[in-house]
Amino acid sequence: MPQTVPRPWLDPARALAPSLVRWRRHIHQHPELSFHEVETAQYIANELRLMGLEPQHILPNAVIAEVGDAGRGPTIALRADIDALPISEETGLPFASLTPGVMHACGHDGHTAILLGVARLLADQRENIPGRIRLLFQPAEEIPPGGAEQLIAAGVLNGVSAIAGLHLWSPLPSGTAAAIPGPAMAASDRFTITIQGRGGHGAMPHRCIDALETASRIVVALQSIVSRSVDPLDAAVVTVGRFSSGTAFNVIAGEAVLEGTVRTLREEVRTLVRERLHTVVEHTAASASARADIEYIEGDPAVQNDPGVTAIVADIAEEHLGGGAIRSGPPEMAAEDFACYLQHVPGSFLLLGTANEHRHSTFPHHHPQFTIDEDVMPVGVSILTETAYRLLERFAS
Repeated sequence: MPQTVPRPWLDPARALAPSLVRWRRHIHQHPELSFHEVETAQYIANELRLMGLEPQHILPNAVIAEVGDAGRGPTIALRADIDALPISEETGLPFASLTPGVMHACGHDGHTAILLGVARLLADQRENIPGRIRLLFQPAEEIPPGGAEQLIAAGVLNGVSAIAGLHLWSPLPSGTAAAIPGPAMAASDRFTITIQGRGGHGAMPHRCIDALETASRIVVALQSIVSRSVDPLDAAVVTVGRFSSGTAFNVIAGEAVLEGTVRTLREEVRTLVRERLHTVVEHTAASASARADIEYIEGDPAVQNDPGVTAIVADIAEEHLGGGAIRSGPPEMAAEDFACYLQHVPGSFLLLGTANEHRHSTFPHHHPQFTIDEDVMPVGVSILTETAYRLLERFAS
């Protein structure tokens, strides 16, 4: 790729810091759950209008805006997610959530503020952009199948040559980033296993079929899938996150319910784990004369970053953060529905570090005390803006 002189986006992005903080804190204080982000979408649209843009509500809870002209070059998409989580906030921040039981515990408030910042910079250059940049403010990232699939079905990728996005990432220190070519984040599947036995008196187990004991053996047996069926050089996770059974201390349970998740990076491994899960569960239940009903739901696919686009993003991130601050692996086993866009167009998803002890932003994602290092947001604005321009150059021919 020809060498490109870095554009001076960082200083203008830093000048936007007060606006970035205002946007992020308003959204943080008024969180909305997946598929219910109507007020958030309205707020975003109003801010875009103040920039002189013409936002469109392609869904009641989604906003897109375009800057530039497709007649001058290709179309590049940038995406931010806008939904919150069903978590009660415990940060004690003066701008903490005003909605009981709901908070931005994953950084989506920061992602939205960053993309609004990109919109602000691009709006000032709209007559000089060598193509068109489409900004996607996407709802419902947290619940698959979610907002990405809805926006794709609504046509947001029509005419798009490439897409980019980022995630503020608490496992990485502020001032670092991960630009991972190929599989970067995992596919995420969900399962519910219902064990039907025969309940009875706790003193008479021989007259019962103990669903709780059977479910316990299934939890243990599921761990053999990764340890004994998956190639050690492949990545897979099988986690049981909920176990519900029993009604009293002296009653043998007649039913048990397990819920969990499967994470994989390759489709072949995803298929293998799903098939082995069914076999392990059904045989373990049968050995106890119990019945197992399995509901297995495939969620988002793995994030497969395009190597060429990722090389561009990595170069830009290194220009901003310095040599040695960018890692290219290993993949993360968390999931992201940005993967759905990558099944249609080439693109890349950057993980931008936000862990800073002085900012108390070291708590993991989905933790009730999660927050972000707001000083990182201008860097995110500059990286995404420069990414859009270089991708316009890359796909111009």
